[in-house]
Amino acid sequence: MARKFYGMLSLLLSAATAWAQTVPSPKEHFGFNIGDDYQLATYTQTEAYFKKLAASDRTALVDIGMTEEGRHQYMLIVSAPENIKALNRYKDISQKLGHAEGLTDETARQLSAEGKAVVWIDGGLHATETVGAHQLIETMYQLVTRTDAETMNILQNDIILLTHANPDGQELVSNWYMRTTDPKKRALNIPRLYEKYVGHDNNRDFYMMNMKESQNISRQLFVEWIPQIMYNHHQRGPAGSVLAGPPYRDPFNHIYDPLIVTSIDAVGAAMNNRLNAENKPGYTQRNGSTFSTWWNGGLRTTPYFHNMVGLLTEIIGGPTPETVPLVPDRLIPNGATPNPIVPQEWYFRQSIDYSVSLNYAVLDYAARYRSELLFNIYRMGKNGIERGSADHWTFYPRYVDSIRTAYKFDKKNDSTTEGETGGGEFSFGKEDTIATKYYAGVLKNPDYRDARAYIISADQPDFPTAVKFINALSRSGITIHKASAAFNVNSKQYPAGSYVVKTAQAFRPHVIDMFEPQDHPNDFQYVGGPPIRPYDAAGWTLAYQMGVQFDRILTAFDGSFTQLPYGQVESPLSTTLPVAKKGYLIDPAANNAFIAVNDLLKAGVKVSRTDKGAFYVPAGAKSESILNKATTELGILVSAADAVPAKLKAVAPLRIGIWNTYGGSIPAGWLSWLMEQYHYSYDFLYSQEVDKGDLRKKYDMLIFVTGAIPDTGKPKKSDYWFGKLPKPEELSDEFKPWLGRINKDTSIPQLKKFLEAGGKIVTIGTSTNLAYHLKLPVENALTEKNKKGELKPLPGTKYYIPGSLLIADLDTTAAENWGMPAKNDVYFDRSPVFRFTDGAAGAGMRKLIWFSTETPLHSGWAWGQQYLKGGIAAFSVPVGAGTLYAFGPEITFRGQSHGTFKLLFNQLYK
Repeated sequence: MARKFYGMLSLLLSAATAWAQTVPSPKEHFGFNIGDDYQLATYTQTEAYFKKLAASDRTALVDIGMTEEGRHQYMLIVSAPENIKALNRYKDISQKLGHAEGLTDETARQLSAEGKAVVWIDGGLHATETVGAHQLIETMYQLVTRTDAETMNILQNDIILLTHANPDGQELVSNWYMRTTDPKKRALNIPRLYEKYVGHDNNRDFYMMNMKESQNISRQLFVEWIPQIMYNHHQRGPAGSVLAGPPYRDPFNHIYDPLIVTSIDAVGAAMNNRLNAENKPGYTQRNGSTFSTWWNGGLRTTPYFHNMVGLLTEIIGGPTPETVPLVPDRLIPNGATPNPIVPQEWYFRQSIDYSVSLNYAVLDYAARYRSELLFNIYRMGKNGIERGSADHWTFYPRYVDSIRTAYKFDKKNDSTTEGETGGGEFSFGKEDTIATKYYAGVLKNPDYRDARAYIISADQPDFPTAVKFINALSRSGITIHKASAAFNVNSKQYPAGSYVVKTAQAFRPHVIDMFEPQDHPNDFQYVGGPPIRPYDAAGWTLAYQMGVQFDRILTAFDGSFTQLPYGQVESPLSTTLPVAKKGYLIDPAANNAFIAVNDLLKAGVKVSRTDKGAFYVPAGAKSESILNKATTELGILVSAADAVPAKLKAVAPLRIGIWNTYGGSIPAGWLSWLMEQYHYSYDFLYSQEVDKGDLRKKYDMLIFVTGAIPDTGKPKKSDYWFGKLPKPEELSDEFKPWLGRINKDTSIPQLKKFLEAGGKIVTIGTSTNLAYHLKLPVENALTEKNKKGELKPLPGTKYYIPGSLLIADLDTTAAENWGMPAKNDVYFDRSPVFRFTDGAAGAGMRKLIWFSTETPLHSGWAWGQQYLKGGIAAFSVPVGAGTLYAFGPEITFRGQSHGTFKLLFNQLYK
């Protein structure tokens, strides 16, 4: 029997070896080995290679969708031939275990024993991080052709989803690098963003999924396959190390299942161990890098909220050789970097070899612990269902602080209060121990329970935007119900068409994260020291950003609900265009109203605004046709006007210029995408054109996103985060006009002339520095006097607010704010805050948005938030015949902050 088995195995290996000899190597296909110095493959070449690999019976090539530039985005599935033939069955098992619905532990164990570990490995998301796409090619080749025992075991037990994350970017970057004949002069200083609209922020789009590539990837991750492990390759590693990898530093998000955290530790250990066993030093983890597991929104981090083990490595290297620098502190072995690397020359192929080793470490771990990984994703999903079906309390920092506050209050007012134990020089594990009654007083308080469900009523002012929020959830695999009839919960009536999102589901962490405020802990380098900057945002609650109105329900309820198919994209509820003799009034509360207005203007229909902000459109065949389409497809509210309103101001489209720069501004890219979604026309404007002057001949409106306008002092390197500019002689004539930066000596005078001649300028974020350049009566509100009586910015030890959501007050009588509520969330990321000075009233300065309380924080982290009280977040001011609008918060943040889009849209008309 044994002789027969080994004979069969020998036959299979011989067949595999024979087939492998027919697969072209990368050298045969590309003309060079993957990892050769000064060589990069284009996506056109890579796509052709994928198709050659797809001839193998170990593979299935899947077109997962089109990119923003119209290329096919591919995922190559690799596994044993018999697994490839049964992919639908293994996908079904992965989905069932991932959703954990209606399964018993016994059934789940049976499915776990039958199923295969599903592992996602991607590459190329950030296209200038060239290791990513190239390690993907090399890994594909090795998995398809190798016949060693480890590879065969991996193929038998794993289904590997090898996915190209950014085809457009690879084509741009590789063509740009390879265009130079002299290899040693090749460079990655591309002229524009490597994702059509958002560049590096393509890794900030995975709960919103605005970009087509994000939608394609998310469908495979959260709807189709639900892999147990996903591995996202990036660059670059911390100086003095080769790469940063799992496990990551604290804080991790409080709503994860603990199995996520411990599983990341386990897989990270396998990765680190393999490199050490192969004598590949330089792996750093935990506090050895900046990466944490707090934030949602990245390709690696959003899977955490779906019970997937998300892995990120950031490695050094590229086609041009480099040097591992000397960082003395990195040479001392410790828990973060147990195996340091010494300074040395570093080559592209070394990074490829490291990456393949890391991939194999992950795949080998998945093969060894296949059934455990499958059962654990079920267990995490089941835990989510159980927590959402009963009273449950999450241990947020604010609740722990309430325990301490309650104890200190009692101790101060009652001498019999049981005292703390521990806290001395040697506390022996009894640090800050207090009576357990304080736990029950807070973390059994029914008011602090997690929600059982969230109801999004169909009768809210901007329901079309709420539907966009629902679509973001649906694309992320969330279970959503839609009411087929009116229903009542807690004495409140909800109309048919309302949505219900229950938390009793496997992906409960993602549901909670999209509706509830993030409660980032105070995180400092040491007590009394400076803050530790979060890896990305501290708070991002999407429902708040989008201005979605919802009710938080703490008890179970039911109604006539229909569950939406996973991943289904909803359309806004159609409204009815009324019969109108005189004209129509369009409610400006819905963002989609501006799409209809822009379509009307482009069709030559006259549009006006009332003194309350509503759009008025005269009745007519053309306006009726456009508005019929808008009410049907956009769900906007249009009413009939019995008479022409008394006070009307005609509106007309503006000639709009959006500032951009060589290499591409990510905020400008996001803004350009947003303008296209809402049917605005625009041109990009570069600093050389600003400096030439005569701007008023071409433009009515200029928009400067954050990062465009430097401060009034000496330019600092941090002012320009777009990279080093190439020399003009290194570029073709097409790109030379893109060079340059906004300069206080040559650019600011031209912007002042533009304003004085009747132009309008919108500044956002740090570009509100323009107000200081123009010497307007305004100053930084976040200052204090030093010993010399000089105003200096508040230090980080007193005030620090990274990306968070704050509640601000708005002047709803101002035309700039039409359609906005009196209080609204704004996305605030160390944003400018102002104080008017003497002469502001005489200059006509108008306060648009401000902070009226000492506690404006709604989601995130706001150390020293009391300093914001009375501070102005946005204002407008006439300058000559024009107007300057200054918005400190990021009002168009990453295409997510729908709740503040109108603050821009209102300014974009004559």
